[in-house]
Amino acid sequence: MMIPLRRLTRTPLIGVFFFWGIFASVSCEKKTRSANASDLSSSLPSVDEVLSATDGLNQNKPTTSSATQATPVTPAVEGTSDSPSTTPTLRFTAYNVANWLILEDRFDYDTKKSSKNAPKPADEKNAVIDILLSTKPDVIGLCEIGTREDLAEIQQLLKAKGLDLPASHFSGGIDQTRHLGLLSKFPIVSTAQASKLDYVIAGKSNSMQRGILDATVKTPDERLWRFLGVHLKSKREVDGGDQNLMRINEAQLLRRHIEGILKEDAQARLICYGDFNDTRRTSPLRIVQGSYNSPTYIAPIALRDSRGELWTHYWEREDVYARIDYIHYSPALKAEVIYQECGIVDLPNWRKGSDHRAIKASFR
Repeated sequence: MMIPLRRLTRTPLIGVFFFWGIFASVSCEKKTRSANASDLSSSLPSVDEVLSATDGLNQNKPTTSSATQATPVTPAVEGTSDSPSTTPTLRFTAYNVANWLILEDRFDYDTKKSSKNAPKPADEKNAVIDILLSTKPDVIGLCEIGTREDLAEIQQLLKAKGLDLPASHFSGGIDQTRHLGLLSKFPIVSTAQASKLDYVIAGKSNSMQRGILDATVKTPDERLWRFLGVHLKSKREVDGGDQNLMRINEAQLLRRHIEGILKEDAQARLICYGDFNDTRRTSPLRIVQGSYNSPTYIAPIALRDSRGELWTHYWEREDVYARIDYIHYSPALKAEVIYQECGIVDLPNWRKGSDHRAIKASFR
């Protein structure tokens, strides 16, 4: 509405200042509230708080990705150094290689045909090997390996292409089909098993499907690096159990194992990685990471691809892109992450190798 000039000039000057004062006060108040809300949303609740509000948290929308920049983006991460990255002591790649095993009924999305008792096709295997080679890893953590022989096959194919990772560890849970594997350039000096992998839902006993891979690697500088690999329950429904509750319970078992390690040795160089089958603000991820700023909190590395996008998995049946693969580090490693060399591998043939994209991290 336009105010006549004559009417405006009759307004006492003190009234103008009063109106402006109220406007400024309200504006400042809104800014203050916005800043406080941002602070609150950036902190993570304790495990107990998560468990008491599970139903509400599961309604949170997953973080969406953006592709607004054409060049690689270095995420703003707490602890990032402005100094140039040094030569890494350890390069690590985590990758769900999508059923590197014999499947009773393997479906090909390109041909729309199924094959009985079929291995992973050769072209898919070659794509996986090319993707792994591109990251020049010292250590590789793998999900969805079938047998020890399948892990050995990956090891041999990499060696034939010039990447020798002589040390290996094979692990799993009650799932007799899909397992976890670790390959390393450096010696694996010890392995361990979680003391508890069982849980109860509605009076029914269950066990962690793929277990927890736990292996310690020693680099030439005599430092120890402890790797915890997981592949939590998928979002696919199963008979006799709620997939979300199963994943929450598996996350609790992993958190229990992490706390046991870090309470015994606060300086443990712990890297927890894998396919968590959930997005960053959901209960399983919050449980695994623990209470923010606590001595046992493990932080996820902010990962992006060359376009600045965040997703690591494409679920074709639901037509959903999401970030469900993570690399976490313990407090002792906070100053040793080379953030500029961490990211999501987005080679053109990523879809041929797996429905997941490989993720990588480097440490000083």
